[in-house]
Amino acid sequence: MDINLLVLNIGNSRLAVGAFSRGQLEYSTRIPLAQRADWTGKIAEAWSRIAEFDDAEIAAAAVNAPMIESVEHAVHQATGKSVQWVGRDIDLPIKVLTEDPSKTGVDRILNIAAAYEQMGKACVVVDAGTAITIDCCNDQGAFLGGAIAAGVGICLDGLHQRAAALPRVELQTPAQIFGLSTQQAILNGIHHGVRGMVKELVENYATELGHWPDIIATGGDAAKLFEGWEMVHAIAPDLTLYGIALAYAEHHIKHRT
Repeated sequence: MDINLLVLNIGNSRLAVGAFSRGQLEYSTRIPLAQRADWTGKIAEAWSRIAEFDDAEIAAAAVNAPMIESVEHAVHQATGKSVQWVGRDIDLPIKVLTEDPSKTGVDRILNIAAAYEQMGKACVVVDAGTAITIDCCNDQGAFLGGAIAAGVGICLDGLHQRAAALPRVELQTPAQIFGLSTQQAILNGIHHGVRGMVKELVENYATELGHWPDIIATGGDAAKLFEGWEMVHAIAPDLTLYGIALAYAEHHIKHRT
């Protein structure tokens, strides 16, 4: 579907903004939620890529409900238009098999939907952001659920705050296997700890599925954690934005609007 669509995703720490022109993602950016003064300008910049199209619309998803009203206000200031929200105005694009789909993070569902749309088979999405989620779908594209763990930033902050001798370290790919300093040892622990968790979970998912699923990584820390790792099929920074666009397109095809 050649949609012209502004998409927004409200995460726990950042607002992601993208513009799809004739079905292609032409622009994306991320703004920290704390930098609220920058929202309107960035949204206006994205909107300018598609404002010429009569059918241009706006769709969004959020896991951070307290930010919704502020984002809607910024969108109206920048575009004069209202927002269609996935899960409220727009149907979820895949079947969700969790105990209570309404309480399952919409970003997790959209990530899996976008990955399955590309892969066409069972797959796993690892989203390495404020939290780390490792979710799976089956060969029919149904969301099976997954795991949620503390993100890298939370872990690094916790080590610094709870252990008197440990410094706050910024995430980077470890340079060597043996940590020869405290900083290097922390990086090794975090980096290989996350990879080990992903490997263990995906092995268990594969046992349940009966075959090995491809792994797609997304989120702000994905590149530093997974770049070059043979277990990860691809790193897709804009996966959630594609999921929002997919949900919008399928909803309007389904309802013929």
